Amino acid sequence: MDRAEAEARLLDAAEELFYGRGIQAVGMDQVRAASGVSLKRLYQVYPSKSELVLACLERRDRRWRTRLAEYAESVPGGVERVLAVYDWLYEWFSEPDFRGCAFINSFGELGAADPAVADTVRAHKRAFHDYMAGLVAAAGESGQTVGPLVLLAEGAMTTAAITGSPEPARQARLGAAQLLAARQPPVTRQEEG
Repeated sequence: MDRAEAEARLLDAAEELFYGRGIQAVGMDQVRAASGVSLKRLYQVYPSKSELVLACLERRDRRWRTRLAEYAESVPGGVERVLAVYDWLYEWFSEPDFRGCAFINSFGELGAADPAVADTVRAHKRAFHDYMAGLVAAAGESGQTVGPLVLLAEGAMTTAAITGSPEPARQARLGAAQLLAARQPPVTRQEEG
């Protein structure tokens, strides 16, 4: 088995185990058994569990952001594209293996103990914020709405994981629509006087 195949098998197994059971509950021997890769080869590819966790998060980040962008970009531009983010969240939350946001989960488990995991999680959340900022700007909306829109999405992720229901995405979408509809145009100096 070459390195690329071993890496793919290890990442597939580790991601499924870490996401389904929790990072701290899964040992490297369980990853070895699930992947069919020898323990020696596992440690050649990922010398530590932390490196394996980081590789899983980085791969998940790329896949998650790609899926979101493909979905949102399939919707006509403007406010509807911003709101499409919440529609995509609903679909994600409806998946049978949904266990919440892997980044929030990883931060909760390891953020205080593993600075590299904390940095990776922060980078993912920054990238999501920046993506939302781009959608908001393209829709001609105020940049001041970005923070609240992101918080609505993040809150929906956490609530959906806890409740086991996709409905928080719909509630967040409603809140986002209300926030965007309520935005008042900026006051110009002439209107002030």
